[in-house]
Amino acid sequence: MSASTNAEIERLGAATYLSLTTFRKDGTPVATPVWASKDGEHLYVWTETDAGKIKRLRNNGRVLLAPCDSRGGLQGAQVAGTAVVLGTTSDVERLRRLHRAKYGLQFRLFDGFASLFRRARGHVVIEISVPEADAA
Repeated sequence: MSASTNAEIERLGAATYLSLTTFRKDGTPVATPVWASKDGEHLYVWTETDAGKIKRLRNNGRVLLAPCDSRGGLQGAQVAGTAVVLGTTSDVERLRRLHRAKYGLQFRLFDGFASLFRRARGHVVIEISVPEADAA
């Protein structure tokens, strides 16, 4: 990993919210504000198994990322990346630990409240890589 890639991962990982843009089959971009945690060379996001972004990522792993506010308003430059879906229970639990460490009480309250209404849909993790700046 180059210094420029590391700087992008650090910048994006430090943001409270990221705008995660995925692409429909026809190329239409769909942006969603998400929580993301950094671990090593990757960013990690979790979502429900049947979320639209998962279907789009399974068709096309290309994403755009940028810091944003809770409503998705961009607060920095977008960066191209690639994403893969991880679906094991250990992946989800690992991301829960990462989110608890980053978001603290806010995540604990969200996760606890959501568990009261959680359907049997389950969760998956999105692992995001940002290629080197000159390779993007």
